[in-house]
Order: sequence, then structure tokens, then C-alpha cells
Amino acid sequence: MRKFFKEISLNLENKMQIKPVISWALYDWANSAFTTTVMAGFFPVFFKEFWSAGQTSSVSTLNLGLANSIAGIIVAVIAPFIGAAADCGSSKKKFLAFFTFIGVIATANLYFIGRGDFSSAALFYIIASIGYSAGLIFYDAMLIDVSNYSKRDMISSIGYSLGYLGGGLLFTVNIFMTASPSFFGISDSSAAVRISFLSVAVWWLVFSIPLFIFVKENKNTNNCSLSRSLIDGYKQLIKTFKEIKKFKNVIIFLCGYWLYIDGVDTIIRMAVDFGLSIGFDSKSLIAALLITQFVGFPAAIITGEKTGVKKAIFICLGVYAFVTFWGYKMTNVREFYILAVIIGLVQGGIQALSRSLYTKIIPQEKAAEFLGFYNMLGKFAVVIGPIIMGWTAYITGNPRASILSILILFILGGIMLYFVGDNSLNEK
Repeated sequence: MRKFFKEISLNLENKMQIKPVISWALYDWANSAFTTTVMAGFFPVFFKEFWSAGQTSSVSTLNLGLANSIAGIIVAVIAPFIGAAADCGSSKKKFLAFFTFIGVIATANLYFIGRGDFSSAALFYIIASIGYSAGLIFYDAMLIDVSNYSKRDMISSIGYSLGYLGGGLLFTVNIFMTASPSFFGISDSSAAVRISFLSVAVWWLVFSIPLFIFVKENKNTNNCSLSRSLIDGYKQLIKTFKEIKKFKNVIIFLCGYWLYIDGVDTIIRMAVDFGLSIGFDSKSLIAALLITQFVGFPAAIITGEKTGVKKAIFICLGVYAFVTFWGYKMTNVREFYILAVIIGLVQGGIQALSRSLYTKIIPQEKAAEFLGFYNMLGKFAVVIGPIIMGWTAYITGNPRASILSILILFILGGIMLYFVGDNSLNEK
């Protein structure tokens, strides 16, 4: 870990950047606990086996899919409005604090939900997901506050890599808690899972603090009151649509990103459900997710540093295409572990570099506004991906075919990315 931070300091031209960069990146360390322990890990399994007790597997899967879709739709709708408001009032940190608080409180409330109460579990999961996803709009926008053009790829990758490490560390503790609850003085595995949700809330809150203390937000010269900016949100939304139309690179990139990140996020959220559907046990699936986390930590940095941005994204898309083919043919849990390693090698890279590439082709003074659209498309795509998988499985009667259907998203996304110009709008 010391070597990791030393490498960061050597790559930053101004040593005064170290504290705000690490503080910014630690927010990824903080909220990634929600991605791993809650969203991708324990929640899908616990929702099916504990909160949906007495329901059929297909019904519980449908309810979980609806919860993910509702959260995604809400974030998609509000993203441009809150992004525009933050740009207008230089209020990215305030909005980030607000949505962090929502996410933390909702996650903590999962601890109190009893067996069979699937509706309450779904409600608080939706609220927590909104806090997590909406907060990312402002966290992403603050990348510009802690980096210059030349170091943006590296710093973006640092955020994702610390996210994998932080989320993976807490996830490891949570797995041990559920595997050996008596060692931790916990009554049983169900209680351990509920305590794990509470631990995520505490982790998320504590490690968010450095960002709010040490990261200074660049002030917008067009300041206006927060209330006024919210009232004008609709007008700003229309204006942003018109602004985006002026930047061909931005339009092409957003189309491609919307397609391929749909595939990425669908695999993240549906991996456990897919594994359960083809007969793998939940413990093996959780262990595979942990592998992905720790492989993703160094891979997120290496991918960004060793290749160009577009080339690296193309490599990641090729790997994901390969994964969908292998997933279709997969017959034993050992293959699932191998795929977990492969996904870990590219998952952080494609996310970090997509964000970095986008910040380079948008007007800097409208960063939060344009990043609002970026996140809106990403979150809305999560609504489409699970539907494609579910519909394919329903039509074919074969859950394996559902994973293969995601391939079209990577192919079309890659085609659109090919036409994104190499010269950045903001390059000096």
C-alpha cells in the first residue's frame, strides 16, 4: 500500500496535489463497499433466500429486477437536473454530501428488515441505490477539480483501483462474518449478513469525510442560488440537449457508451442471479465476486497507464465479448472463478477510462451538467440490460442464452466508439 501511494506522488507534477487526489479517490474506496457487499454480493442472495421467503425463484428475481430498474429510472430522470444545478451554484460537494447521506441511511436500514419483508427491503435498496448512483454524478465531476489534463487518466484509474481495494477489503471481512458468525460473536449467518449491511453504511460514511475536508471545488463564475438553479432545472435540461448537439464527439461517445456500459453493468448486477440460475451455490458466487475485486485493484491502474484510452477500451470490449461466449458454454464453478479473474482485469479499466475520455471531450465549465447526462445514460442502460437477459431467457427457456444476448451491446458500443475523434476538445 505504501508503494502504491509513493507511485502516485512520483507521478504528480505538483506535490500539493497528493492530499486532494487521495481524498477524492477515497470516496471510491468508501462507496464501493455498497457496490460489492450490497449491490453485487449479499443483497441479491439475501433478497431471494431471506426477504423473499415463501416466493418462487422467478417471482423474487422479477422483484429484484424491478427494484434495480426503478432506481435506475429515477436516477436517469434526475441526473441532468441536479448536474445542471451543481454547475450553476458550484455545489458539487453539497449535492454529493446530500446523496451520500441518503445512501448511508438507507443502507443502514437494511439491518432492521425482517424475514419475508421483501417490499421494505426493495424500498430501502432503491433509496440506497439512488443515493449511490446520484452521488457518483458529483464525484465524477470533481475529477476535474483534482486533476489537470495530462494526469486525468491516471487519477481516474486511481479512484477505481482504490474502489476495488476498499470494497474488496470490507467484503472480505463480511464474508468471514457470514461464514463463521460465532467467531465474531454473531448468532447466525443471517444476522451476520444484516450486520454486513450496517458495516457498509459506516464504512461509506467514514471514508467519505476526507473528500469533504481536503478537496476544494473550483468555483463557477456564473454562480446562482441553489433554489433558483433547481427551479430552472427544466430549462437547463433543454439547453443541455441543445449544447450537446454542438459537439459531435460527445454525441457519438455517449451513444457508444450507453450501449457498452449497459453490458458491463448488467454483468455486474446479474452475475450472481445468473450463477444461481444455472445451479451454482451462493458461497462460490460470492467468492468469485471477491476475486474480481482484488484483481480489479491493480488492473484498473495498469490498463490506464500502459495503453491509449480508446485502444484500452477496445481491448476491454473484446474481453467482455469473449466472456459472454464462455459464460454461455460454462458448465462448472471453476470456470466461473476463471471468468471472475478475467472480468476483474478489465472492469475497472473500462469504467475509469470511459469516464476519463468523456471528461476530455466535454466543455470544462459545464462538467457536472454534461456528466449528468453521462451518468443518466449509464444508469438508464442498467434498466435495459436486465430486460434483454430476462426476455431472452423467457423466449428460449434457457438462462444460458440470456448472457449471450449481451454480446450485441458490446459490438454496437465498440462500433460507435470507433468513430469518436482522437483529438480532445480540451487538449492544450
